[in-house]
Amino acid sequence: MKKLKYIILTVGFIGILNSCSDDFINVENKEVLTEESFWQTEDHAMQALTSAYAAMQSASGSKWAFFEEIYTSLAYRADDVDNNTAETYGRTLASFSNTTEESGPYNVWQASYAGIGRANQILQQVPNMEVLSENMKKTLIAEAKFLRAYYYFWLVTGFENVPLVTSFSGDLNDLFPSQATPSAVWAQIETDLTEAEADLPTSHPSEWKGRATLGAAKSLLGKVYLFQEKWGEAETKFQEVTTLGYALLPNYADNFNGLGENGSESIFEIQFSADRSNGNDERQVLNYQVSPYAFGGWELFYPSQWLEEQMKTDLTSTGEISNRVYESIFFNDPNSEMYSRGSQEMKSYTVVADSLNHPRYFKKYAFNADLDNYNGTNIPVIRYADVLLMYAEALNENNKTSLAIDQVNIVRARGGAAPLGVMTKEELRTQIRHHERPVELAMEFGIRWFDLYRWQRGSTATESIKTTLENHNKPFAENFQDKHIVFPIPLQEININSNLTPNPGW
Repeated sequence: MKKLKYIILTVGFIGILNSCSDDFINVENKEVLTEESFWQTEDHAMQALTSAYAAMQSASGSKWAFFEEIYTSLAYRADDVDNNTAETYGRTLASFSNTTEESGPYNVWQASYAGIGRANQILQQVPNMEVLSENMKKTLIAEAKFLRAYYYFWLVTGFENVPLVTSFSGDLNDLFPSQATPSAVWAQIETDLTEAEADLPTSHPSEWKGRATLGAAKSLLGKVYLFQEKWGEAETKFQEVTTLGYALLPNYADNFNGLGENGSESIFEIQFSADRSNGNDERQVLNYQVSPYAFGGWELFYPSQWLEEQMKTDLTSTGEISNRVYESIFFNDPNSEMYSRGSQEMKSYTVVADSLNHPRYFKKYAFNADLDNYNGTNIPVIRYADVLLMYAEALNENNKTSLAIDQVNIVRARGGAAPLGVMTKEELRTQIRHHERPVELAMEFGIRWFDLYRWQRGSTATESIKTTLENHNKPFAENFQDKHIVFPIPLQEININSNLTPNPGW
């Protein structure tokens, strides 16, 4: 919530009072928050909620932990992204040579449990806050349940075998939980989201944009059903989302340049503001990470060759490459151009080709704003185009292929691509999996790898991740083993919690 000015607190964020005492007097330390002194005002409740949202940017709130640890962990293993092997960030993950000590998965784990711990405190404390109205209590509790479900979604898809913690405790005996079954975690996610639906509003006042809404809960719940191949439930939930007033932005690029954030296509985003006041650092750095060295960027990662080849087949009705392709990647094409941070102007690929270090780059998030610094553009987590494509997938698996094609064509039309014609169920499934989703959603946070994951783990037209990576010429695909389907349980956690068991193969 980018307009919040509250303190972002750490994982526990409620200090335990160590009072000063001797034989004569006990004096309360007014500068230390305790469970008795906190949870007294509406501001306290909002500070707690802000802290629960803040974990999406990492446990510490560091932009570096998010972009160079969490983002790379969720993106680098997929077939749409190639990492710059000259850079160390996520390099072993990308080459499937990581160990249990890799810092990226640990940051995913740490951020998720930080968010869960903060959400659990809200769920325990807010019901007892007499200063809050009943309506406000319901909303805060619903948001906390949504957030807990969101964090557990990353844990169960990323690690599968994780502790299921639904209460906050300072008792040392409760700090070393065992792992739950994945099915138990999925069931808790469904419960949290179903209960959140009942009390989340369809929108928030403008000063609170970015907070979870009814549409966010329904969309995430539909995604949860999709991951479990509950096709009927997924179809129903996504259909409900289509009735809530969302619409695709007319300009595809506005999803990534700051002009469309929290707008008609936005369902849920990680909020950034570029605010640096009072010790804050609410900036994001993707504009540097995707830009070429020659443009003043860091080129941390690139579109894969397979992705570029797919994008070149995304054509208009008259046979030209679609607009969504030109707004997604910078590649060897006379109509391809990208903003150069160095010269502060758009540059054509053909003009600068000789100065480039790599044949292709992502253009998403590389735009001409905040010219000399990082920026405050939000990172979409779920946008309406994603929902329409998931809806199409559910419809197709429910043997409603014609209706599914209609949903895909809505997305294609906005991006300038020609409509799909008649297709079989199997043809459309392949089209959605290996063209529509990667072309529309390339490099977007936490999407492609977990699509590959669910198609491997599912029983419907199961696809081997290794085979897909090999077919799409992913570098180091030969190193992939079944153990790489999930992250290892972080060694740091196993070392302090003897109740944790390593994931198979790790």
